[in-house]
Amino acid sequence: MKPCTNIFPLATILMSLMMAACEKPREPTFAKIVPSAIIEVRDGPTQAELDKETRIVMLGTGTPVPDAHRAGSSIAVIHKGQAYLFDIGAGAIHNAITARYKYDIPSLYPSQICCVFLTHMHSDHTMDYAELAATLWWRSRAPLSAWGPVGLEQMTNGMYEMMAPDTALRTEGAQPVQNSANNRIKVTEIEEGIVFQKDDLTVEAFAVNHGKIKPAFGYRITTDERSIVVSGDTAYSEKLLEKARGADILFHEVISDSGLAGQTEFWQNYHKSSHTPASVLGRLASEAKPGLLVLYHGLFYGVPEAVIVDEVKATYNGEVVLADDLDVF
Repeated sequence: MKPCTNIFPLATILMSLMMAACEKPREPTFAKIVPSAIIEVRDGPTQAELDKETRIVMLGTGTPVPDAHRAGSSIAVIHKGQAYLFDIGAGAIHNAITARYKYDIPSLYPSQICCVFLTHMHSDHTMDYAELAATLWWRSRAPLSAWGPVGLEQMTNGMYEMMAPDTALRTEGAQPVQNSANNRIKVTEIEEGIVFQKDDLTVEAFAVNHGKIKPAFGYRITTDERSIVVSGDTAYSEKLLEKARGADILFHEVISDSGLAGQTEFWQNYHKSSHTPASVLGRLASEAKPGLLVLYHGLFYGVPEAVIVDEVKATYNGEVVLADDLDVF
């Protein structure tokens, strides 16, 4: 009998094809490629940045539950060459660096980020505040500015104390520090109302219902091009409904109805007092009628993530998407 000399080459080819099919998909090509990490400095936005339309980048869509695919809550509004961050949870700054090169957004380089607005003081919305403040502050053009509820000043002062050894080493040693005062953040503890205005950009804070966490805020951001509402963490809120009416984009937290139903009575009661079930959010959106409803800070409790979109759509027939980290709107 003639030997089957081609069996092993064929097996090798099949094995190679199987391994290739299992390989991790390649990352999309970055819009801006650099050979290695660099320090970016600039005098201000370029004309090309000033001419771009307002964009929103999801720097974090997660919750306090550790998630390998979702950083802590953070939404970046990019307008006229500046990055305005709404919350800054753990992992947000790494995602900001990724987005800077993936989408060629210079204002998302950490030392170029100008402004942070916090909805409330929970850790999953604030953990990268220290990361941002400490990253290359000595090469920034101006100190970071931060707005948020009562408690922001205390958090900031604690951060200074935590980083005091590093600050001393950088400012008193041989390392050349160009802007030694830029580690001091311009902090504003806010109440409801307009908290920031620059040219055609207006940021308005409004109270939301995050259970016993008071104050807690949502934000309405308005430019000549778009109106954007960020809910922060909240149960159903008449004030949020009022501010969200007719918005171009509503970014709203959500909790799965079916996931919540599987929890104990204690946790069901807690979440209903502090967060918004998908079916309730659908009814809110039906009244508010945003151009686009974007779900983030989703509490799934083990159900498939896509289920939460169906749960919202059960009471809402408008356009709705579940955001992932680094999505752009």
